[in-house]
Amino acid sequence: MFIVGEIVNTHGINGEVKVKRLTDFEERFFVGNTVYLYDNDSILPLTIDGFRTRKNMDYLCFENYTSINDVEQWKGSYLYIYEEQLTPLEENAFYYHEIIGCTVYTTENVVIGKVTSILAPGANDVWVAEDEQGKEYLIPYIADVVKKINIKDKEIIIERMEGLFE
Repeated sequence: MFIVGEIVNTHGINGEVKVKRLTDFEERFFVGNTVYLYDNDSILPLTIDGFRTRKNMDYLCFENYTSINDVEQWKGSYLYIYEEQLTPLEENAFYYHEIIGCTVYTTENVVIGKVTSILAPGANDVWVAEDEQGKEYLIPYIADVVKKINIKDKEIIIERMEGLFE
């Protein structure tokens, strides 16, 4: 399952919750869609029956939860979707979870390490690859550096650029 939002508070008395969106896809929260919440060691499906956005926050209502008393215990909980609910991406676009864990090789077949995290500082993402000794390398996700991505085999081929590994 993949996290798409965090319930940060309730709003009003009619069961509406304030959600911090943790997805690039607003449509995940459209009316009629289902998200899931872990509730007392079980997975609770929640069908959205109200959605609005205000001041960079999303406000959701769920079918059959019409009171603040129904939703108050969910503050601090995450909303999830299943993998089959992921939005298909255009060609050469990837979800972070597809990149994290990939082994990075140079075009000379030298292993750099595994991608452990992804930074999003601005113009392009930067992948953090860690070698077996724990040393980290920052790899910009740009065409001059990243030459091939094979998600199926969890492999990434990069071209060494001057100063990239110094």
